[in-house]
Amino acid sequence: MSTTQMPKWHPPAPASVEYDVGLRVMNSLTRNKDKFIAMDGGRTVRWYMCGPTVYAPSHMGHARTYLGFDIIRRILENYFGFEVDLIMNITDIDDKIIARATELGIPHKELSSKYEQEFHEDMQALGVAPPSVLTRVTDYIPEIVTFIETLIEKGLAYVSLNEEASNKSVYFHVEEFEKVGTYCKLEPEAIQNAAKLLEGEGILTQTHTSDKRSPRDFALWKGSDDAPNAWSSPWGNGRPGWHIECSVMASEILNRMGVEGNKMDVHSGGIDLKFPHHDNELAQSEAHNGCCQWVNYFIHTGHLHIQGFKMSKSLKNFITIRQALEQNSPRQVRFCFLLHQYNTPMDYGDATMSHALVCDKTFGEFFLNVKGKLREIEASSNLASSHQKWGPHEVELQTVLDATKKNVDAALKDDFDTPRVLKTLLDLVKAVNLYMERDNDQIVSLLLKTCALYVTKIFNVFGLSNTPPPNIGYTIGMSSASDGGANSEEQLVPILNALMNFRSDVRNAGRANPDDMNAILKYCDTFRDDTLVELGIRLEDKASGGSVWKLCDPAELKRERDLKEQETQRKLEEKRALQEQAAQKEAMAKLTPEDFMKALTLEDGKTLKYDPASFDAETGLPTKLSSGEDLNKNQAKKANKEFTAQKKKYEKYLKSTQ
Repeated sequence: MSTTQMPKWHPPAPASVEYDVGLRVMNSLTRNKDKFIAMDGGRTVRWYMCGPTVYAPSHMGHARTYLGFDIIRRILENYFGFEVDLIMNITDIDDKIIARATELGIPHKELSSKYEQEFHEDMQALGVAPPSVLTRVTDYIPEIVTFIETLIEKGLAYVSLNEEASNKSVYFHVEEFEKVGTYCKLEPEAIQNAAKLLEGEGILTQTHTSDKRSPRDFALWKGSDDAPNAWSSPWGNGRPGWHIECSVMASEILNRMGVEGNKMDVHSGGIDLKFPHHDNELAQSEAHNGCCQWVNYFIHTGHLHIQGFKMSKSLKNFITIRQALEQNSPRQVRFCFLLHQYNTPMDYGDATMSHALVCDKTFGEFFLNVKGKLREIEASSNLASSHQKWGPHEVELQTVLDATKKNVDAALKDDFDTPRVLKTLLDLVKAVNLYMERDNDQIVSLLLKTCALYVTKIFNVFGLSNTPPPNIGYTIGMSSASDGGANSEEQLVPILNALMNFRSDVRNAGRANPDDMNAILKYCDTFRDDTLVELGIRLEDKASGGSVWKLCDPAELKRERDLKEQETQRKLEEKRALQEQAAQKEAMAKLTPEDFMKALTLEDGKTLKYDPASFDAETGLPTKLSSGEDLNKNQAKKANKEFTAQKKKYEKYLKSTQ
C-alpha cells in the first residue's frame, strides 16, 4: 500500500450491479487493489490503451506492454466473461517522427506508415489480438482543434504569449485547472518535476518556454512553420501536442459508442507514461468534459530492463521484437511475461528466458504424455470396457484438481496474478505425472483427460494455445470445416500407428542381429531424426523395444534436433581436444628434463620462458629468464620443481620402452 496521499477516487456507482466476478485490480489512481465493476454494472468494459509512436522498430519494451495487456484482455473476456471494447491509438505525427524522417530525408507519413505496418506484423507474430478500434492522430486533427477551442472558451487554455509568431501555440493552464480539478492524480509527488515536464513537451519544442505563463503549462497545439508537418487552425499552422491526442481520440470514440460523459472503465499504458503524459491526459479530459473522474481504473505495466539495465541503443542492449523471435517462439515469450506480474519491474535476459523455456517444455511434455497414455489405453479398450472405477488415487487426483481450480480462480481475481496460476498448474501437472506411473489398466482415462482439459482451458485463456475441446494441449493445426471438424491429429492416428509399428519391427530385428542390420538401424534413425521431424512428429524409443509418437511444432523439433547436434559436436570437439592434450602430454614425456625446460614458453605460447644460454651444464637448470634477468629465489625454486617433475615422467617413459 502506498504512503503517498492520493487524490480522492470515486468507485463506479451504477444504478445496479448485474455482473460482479469478485475481481480486484491494482489501480494507479489509488495505488491499491480496487474492486472492479464496470461503469454500467454489466459485462461491457470500455478500455483505452496508449498505442506506439511509430518512428522505429518495435522492441521488447513494446512487447512488455502490449503482450501484457493482451493477456489481461483475454482473462477479462475468456475467463471472467466481460465484453471488452478496446480502443488503441497510433501516434503518427510527433517530434520524434519528424526528427527521424528529416534525418532520413523522407516524408513523415512514409516513415510512420512503414513502422506502423511493422508494429502490427510484430503484434500478430506475438499472438496479440488487434484492438476493437484503431485511431491515428492525423485522422483526428479537426476534432483536436475543436477540443482545444472548448478548453480556451472555458478559460483552461490560452494562446501563446509570443505576439510576433504568426503560427501560435496553445497551452493548458494548469493553475486555472487546479481551481476546479486535481492535477497530477497519478504521481502527486512529481508535480514540480521540471525535467519530466520538459521531456513531455517533445524534443523539437522544449525551447518555447517563453510562450508560457508557467513552466508547468503544457502544449495542446504546437505552432509551426514546418509546412509538410503542419495543419491549419484558428491559431495558425501547427500540429497537436503529444498529450491531447489520446484525450480527443478516446473521447470521440467513446462518444460515438454512446458512453455518457465520454468516460471509460480502463486506461492503460507503460509505467513510464504516468507522468506527465497520463496525468496531463486526465487533466485536459476532465477539464473539457467537466467531470471529476474521466477514468475509473488506470493500470500500468512495469519497467522492462535488459540484463539489469534500461534498454538503450548506446548500451547495445536494444532488442527488437523480431530479434527476440529469432531466438524464441512467440509462446515462449508469452510464457516469459506470464511468469512475471504485469505491473512489476522485469529483467529480460538469458536467465529469464531459460525459466520460460523450462516451463514451456514441462507443459508441452505433459500434454504429449497424457495424449500418449490415452492412446495406449484406447488401443486396448474402448470406453465401455475401460477401467473407470475410482479408488483412493482417483480421489486424491480429483482433490488436487479441485484445489487447482480454486487457487487459479483466486489468483486471477487478485490483479491477474499469472505467476501464481502457472505455479498452481505445475503442481497439478506433477500430480498427474505421478498418477500416470500406474499401469494402464489402473488409470481412469476420463479423469486423466479432465485434468489435461482444464490446463488446456487456462492456456487458451492466456493465449498460449487455441485448442477447442475436447482436444488437449497446444494447437498443432486445424483442418477445414468441410471434414466435419476433425483435427489433424485425429486424421493421422491410423497412419502414425502403422508407421510406428513398422519402424518398431524393423528396429527390433536390427537389434537382434546387429552385425547384419546396422544399415537398417541407420535408416530407422534417419526416419526418426529427419523425416518425422520435418512432419512435426517426435518418435521416442522405449527401452522395452516399443516406441511412442508425439505431434509437435516442426520448428520446435528442428530446434531440439539442432541443439542435440550442437551438443554432439561439442562433445566431439571436447574429446578431440582431450586426445590432443594427451598426445601432447605423451610427446612432452619423451623429452629429457633439460630439453623440456628449454622448450617451456610463456602464456603467449611463443616466447621462451628461460634463456637457452643460461642453463647450468652440471644441474641442467636455467639461471636466467628469457628477458635476461636472473632467477630470484622463488623462480629458481619453481624451475627446480618443474625439472624434477619432468625427470620423473622421462624416467617412466624410458622404463616403458625397455
